Amino acid sequence: MKDMKDIKIGDPVRFGRNTGEYRGQFDKLNIAMVLVGNRLYYVTFEKIEKRFNETHDDIHLTISSPNEAMTILKTRFIREDYPDIIAIGGDINYSNFLDADLFDDISDLDEVQTVKQAYLDMDKELEFIPKDGTYALPYVANAAGILYNKDLFEENGWKVPTTWQEFTTLCDEIKQSGTLPLYLGFKDTWTCLAPWNALAVGLTDSDTCNQVNMGNTTFARTYEPVAEKMRALLDYAEKNPYAYGYNDACTAFARGESAMYPIGSYAIPQIKSVNPDMNIGSFTFPANDEESDNVLNSGIDLQFSVMKACKNKEAAYEVLKYLYDDETIQIYLDDQGGIACKDGDFAIPDTLEDMQEYIKDNRMSDYQDHHYPSEMSVDAMIQTYLLDTGDNAKEKFLKKFDSDWKRYNRDLIREVQDYQKEQEDAK
Repeated sequence: MKDMKDIKIGDPVRFGRNTGEYRGQFDKLNIAMVLVGNRLYYVTFEKIEKRFNETHDDIHLTISSPNEAMTILKTRFIREDYPDIIAIGGDINYSNFLDADLFDDISDLDEVQTVKQAYLDMDKELEFIPKDGTYALPYVANAAGILYNKDLFEENGWKVPTTWQEFTTLCDEIKQSGTLPLYLGFKDTWTCLAPWNALAVGLTDSDTCNQVNMGNTTFARTYEPVAEKMRALLDYAEKNPYAYGYNDACTAFARGESAMYPIGSYAIPQIKSVNPDMNIGSFTFPANDEESDNVLNSGIDLQFSVMKACKNKEAAYEVLKYLYDDETIQIYLDDQGGIACKDGDFAIPDTLEDMQEYIKDNRMSDYQDHHYPSEMSVDAMIQTYLLDTGDNAKEKFLKKFDSDWKRYNRDLIREVQDYQKEQEDAK
């Protein structure tokens, strides 16, 4: 009988490192991978797991996604109880794990060459200190801009705006017609980040946070136009948006109480649970005076990283190859929606068709808040700023952004600037 390997993607109890308690049928060797993120993904990955095991005699794949997966993962890392692969979003958690030197370089994996360049760039910008190599295989992404009621637009002859001037003119027109242009639902502070991110990607450089860490700029300078346009949205939204939360906003938009809703595509299932027949579209936030300067806000929902502790990299690669097969990706997209990070002829949801050219042309940039430390509570800072009606509200907000950034990123800033000095001294 030939040797068999057991690839294990996650485990709700412990990850194990080729331990007997995790041996599969025919005494297969175990490798563990944990799925971190929305547990709704797990339903689809159970289906993928079954298909993999039916087509592979030498590898047994087990996929699991424990509750509080990130907390459990960090605890296991402290105990050096590592999985072999993790599925994780492209955010600051990925940055922290990468900075801790936990991931292996997978640049020799052929599938890396098939990833859309924009998503490879996003991962590079998530590196605190530039590293040679590739440390994640981006899988599926989302997009955020402005959702709109396509039927309302068609009935009234409203056109999708492509510049900031066109957007504000449209909002004025909608308001004059007696319809609310926007619903915000800022009671839940995290919703403040949706329009903030969508504006910021078009108005600032994608590496703004790193530029601040290097001492090349400040948030007071780069975020001023973002802050100004965030406040401008209030003129077109429901009265006292801080009294209504995310669910309220989804329900109101679903019932036709507003023509638009600045939120990500992830809100569509919630909206359709209220109005299954709603005809929803989504367009890139037109933050600039020229359409050519606009950038789609898109981030990596899920990507795969191989741990350095993995003892069976060849088997782990076999799993990644299967996951990156077009048919497997399509299974995921059919169940969960989203945007494939792999180049290819993958269907884009009808709700995102207005964003198709941006996706095709790689005119995309990551969520700025993927670089923010959670302790900084930027969402609450934005809400506080919008609630402040004082003449110097913007200046206070931006000054606090800079001071809090230094407070919560002191060690990182020192690390980045030390690296920068080393590079300059080496010239």
